[in-house]
Order: sequence, then C-alpha cells, then structure tokens
Amino acid sequence: MELIATPKPLNALAANGSAVEHIKDRSNYLRGNLVEDFHNPITAAISEDNVQLVKFHGSYMQDDRDVRLHRQDKKLEPAYSFMIRLRVAGGDLSADQWVKLDDISNRYGNGTSRITTRQALQFHGIIKFDLKNTIKAMDAALLDSIAGCGDVNRNVMCTPDPTLSNLHAQVFPWAQKISEHLLPRSRAYHEIWLDEAEGKTLVAGGEAEEIEPLYGKHYLPRKFKIAIAISPFNDMDIYANDIGLIAVEENSKLLGFNVAVGGGLGFTFGREDTYARLASEIGFCTPEQVLDVCFHTVAIQRDYGNRADRKLSRFKYTIDRQGLDWFKQELNARLGFDLGEVRPFVFDTTGDRFGWRSTTDGLWHLGLRLEYGRVLDNETHRLKSALRSIAEQNLCGFRMTGNQNLILTGVREEHIDAVESILQAHGYAADASHLSGLRRNSIACVALNTCPQAMAEAERYLPDLITKLEVSLDKHGLRNEEIKIRMTGCPNGCGRSVLGEIGLIGKSPGRYNLYLGASFNGDRLNALCRENLDEAGLLKVLDELFAAFTAKRIEGEPLGEFVTRCRYVRHPATKGK
Repeated sequence: MELIATPKPLNALAANGSAVEHIKDRSNYLRGNLVEDFHNPITAAISEDNVQLVKFHGSYMQDDRDVRLHRQDKKLEPAYSFMIRLRVAGGDLSADQWVKLDDISNRYGNGTSRITTRQALQFHGIIKFDLKNTIKAMDAALLDSIAGCGDVNRNVMCTPDPTLSNLHAQVFPWAQKISEHLLPRSRAYHEIWLDEAEGKTLVAGGEAEEIEPLYGKHYLPRKFKIAIAISPFNDMDIYANDIGLIAVEENSKLLGFNVAVGGGLGFTFGREDTYARLASEIGFCTPEQVLDVCFHTVAIQRDYGNRADRKLSRFKYTIDRQGLDWFKQELNARLGFDLGEVRPFVFDTTGDRFGWRSTTDGLWHLGLRLEYGRVLDNETHRLKSALRSIAEQNLCGFRMTGNQNLILTGVREEHIDAVESILQAHGYAADASHLSGLRRNSIACVALNTCPQAMAEAERYLPDLITKLEVSLDKHGLRNEEIKIRMTGCPNGCGRSVLGEIGLIGKSPGRYNLYLGASFNGDRLNALCRENLDEAGLLKVLDELFAAFTAKRIEGEPLGEFVTRCRYVRHPATKGK
C-alpha cells in the first residue's frame, strides 16, 4: 500500500492548540535544537521544548527524587539523567543483542535494565552527555529507540510464547510489519544521534518533499498503542490498547484478526471527564488488510483527535466524542471496503506461563518470572549475570512479555541442563512454583524514584506489601490461588492497575486508592473500592476480602468474579465506555 493519507484541515494547528502542539510545529520534524542542547556543558538538563521532543527519540529526562530536596538545600540542580526505551516489536532479542544491551546498562546506565509492560527494554540513569553514545551502541546491536515514546505509534506488542499455539509463528511477524509500517519517516533521529548528513529532497517548485506521509508535521495528538493476542491467552491485555488485534485461525492457519479499537487506561484524579476505557470490537480483517486497517485508524486519530487538551487527546476520547458507528463508517470509507463480522474467540487469562515447555520443532522454551521486569544482581540472586552468561554461550533467544517477564526461546534439549545450572549457580529458580499466586501475577510500574509523574511508590514497595499479604493468603488457604494484583504510582496506567483483580493507584506517599473486580481474562475493568488507604488499611481490607472469598466463593471462581457477584464495588465497566 502506498503511504499516502492526506490530513484533513479539521486538526490543523490552531491558536488554542496545546503547548506541545506548538513545540512540534516549530521542531522541523523533531529536530529542534537538540544537538546544541545536548552539547551544552552548563547543565545536565535540557530545555522544556526539548524535553518534549526527545520523547520522540525514545527518551525521557528524569531526576532522582530521593535526593531532590537534599540537592535543593545545597543549591544544586536536580540530579538529572535520562531513561531510554528500545523499540522491540514483539519483545524479541537475539543472544548477541542481549549481551550488547547488558554492556550498555553497565557502561552508560545504572547497572540495571528493565522490561516494560509493552515488551520493551529501557535503561535508567544515563547522563546527558552519554545519551548519544548509548544510542550509537544500540545501533551497533541493530536496535533503536525511534518511537519508543512520543505522540506516535509505540512499540507493537504480540503474544510472545511460541509454545501457546502452532499459529504463533504465523502471527508473530505481524508485530514487526505493523511497527515498520507506522514508523515515523523523519531522519532527525539518524542525523542527531548517528551523524547521518542532513539532507532535503526537493520537489518541482523548489519546496521540500513531505517527509511524514502518515503523521504530518504535528504527528498525533497523543501516544498510540497496538497489540496482538492469540486466544485463549490475553497476555497482552488487548483491550487496553488503541488497536487490539485478536488472531483468528482455522485448521491451524491464520485467517486474520478481529479488530478492537479505543482502549486506554490512564485518567486524571479530580477530572471526571477522564477515564479508563476498554477497546470495542468492530470487525474482522484478513492478514492482507491489517496494515491498511492500522494505518487508516491512526490517520483518523491524527485528523480528529483533540489537540487542545492533552488530558482528552487519547484515541478513546475521539471514539466516544465522535461515536463508534461514525468511526466504523469513516474507517470503512478510507479503506474502500467494510470490515467483516467479528469471529468467535475466547480469552481465559491475562497471565504468563512459567517453567519449561516444548514445541513441535523439538525446541524448548523457559518462562522466567522477573520481579517487575528489573534485570539486576542483588544479595539474593544474580539474575543479570546469569542471563549474560546464558547469552554469551548462545544457548537461547530472549523474548520479553507484556507482564514484565522473560522467555528464553529456542533452547536445544541438550542445553536445558546448562541453562538450569547457570540459573541455579546464580541463585535463581528456573520456574516460579515456589512463589505465591499473588506474586506470580503482580505488575508494578517504576514510579519513584525516577518517574516525575509518580505520587507514591510502586516497584520498590509492592514486593514488601505482597510479603505481608501472603500472611493473609496463608491464613485463608489462598497461597497458590492465581490472583492478579497491579500497582501504579499514579493513575496514568503504565502498570495497567485498573485491569487488576486488585488494583492499587498511588495518591500520595504511602497512600493508595484500592480498586477491585477486574475480570481474570481482561475484558472488564475494576472499580474503586476505598480511597487513600495506608498500609494498615490495605492489609485490613484485603484480609477481610480474602476471608470472605474463602468462605463464600463458588468453586473455581476467580477473585474478580467473586467481588463482582458479591457487590463489593459497583458493577465494573465492560468493554467500551
């Protein structure tokens, strides 16, 4: 398909456009004065305009909030550094790439790396003057951070486990195809970070050729997310995405994808016009049509999304403002064909599987539980060193999951013992059977100390909270029960907390809103149960819940269904608002 989708005048930049819209307008397709700013030796920070622009290059400026007040007292500027996030469609990395990325974390980062809830890998603690060297090192590993952040389509996710279905090998490549198809075309990234010579292509009349045929000069109103799932596993939380694609098979052949649109989980405290929304299923497309469907859906959001108020600029608000029927008509008109009827499918769970599993090709795959995606060595285990040793011996590939875990892929049977021995020698278990079901199914965002949006802890606190909750689980005979708990330091949704059977969203240091009742398979949001609870309050409420769950549940009933049936919260929302 030819990459042409002329923007309509509806969303032309107006005087009431947000500040970020004006920054994009004067950026010369994401260049701004990033080169000069990153060479400025006076400060470890960059200008506010460039804080926004560098997101399109995959990076966020952050500061260490643990020492912010101390540095302020000493009249020092904050301890600025940068987080950078890879674009890795489907989360797939080779052994060689893993080693090179490990080198980056050691040389330029804080000695750790982190698997995100979008199957990407990010580094923290990179100082301004090392960011260019970091990106060059990523390029040497045949990787980049283009569209890792910013108002564009982000990392495309796909169910990562090759053992789930024979369909997997047919579905997985589509994540890469969609990612490349929707990639920004500006060469700013290559000029600024990889020293590509700046060039302008002129057309007849002497004006510069359009270099962003999809995104235009102002890109999208906000970020855009796409994920692919293979039923019955909804491990991508498909309804949390702007576009969710659900693979449909017949006789082990990929027929196409059911299409869902308009998902998004973030909201803003105190603004009732913001909310979480699950994507709505609108139809079916064939594999040959899926690139067009994604392209034109993004183009509709480009043309009709809200550019005045960034709190209301996600695609879900465009869908609700214009109407789902309007969207389907607009999409079909741009496609030149109508989507088919949604095909039958079933989702059972949003969780990952751990331990060894084989496929029909005789290879083995190991699902490893990571604590919130953090790859590090500490006093109890040396996971980072173990994974590097496995990669250096080229014993497997590496595939990140949307639940912050890791699959070691393509292990030959004769190498299983070697992989297990390396993990054991570094204090790491090859399976997760020794962990409680609550811990196995937990997700947390980074939050403090680096995220500027965080109101409370998440990654650093949830392990300790779960240890205290496990006392209640043991008391009520629930240690092995698969219960999904998710914690975020703010309501922006990075940890998908509103899709947890137990969801915790930070309000202030040490205090959280408690949400209950999301479905086990990810097709229903949870709802607010209690506000502004401290740890003692959380432990009390959840202990009482676990006691009632044990006494009154129907056999096999997940916690989220029990909460809904017993009306602990007002009936949670279903797909679409």
